[in-house]
Amino acid sequence: MPQQSKYSDQQFEDLMTSIVEVLERENADRDLSLMVLGNIITRIFQHQIHEKDRKEMAQQFTQILLKSIQ
Repeated sequence: MPQQSKYSDQQFEDLMTSIVEVLERENADRDLSLMVLGNIITRIFQHQIHEKDRKEMAQQFTQILLKSIQ
């Protein structure tokens, strides 16, 4: 069963487009883009996820990422 998001498709697309536009405007290559996005993810985990939940959520995030690139 598909998971229902509390965010609209438009909200998601607008934010993703904005982030991609910044990376392109800054001429960020693949490595720099991945470093920046990785640091953003780390910051979210450190500041928005309780310490006791971080490992499990990071593992779930990693599994979803791996599925999305297959």
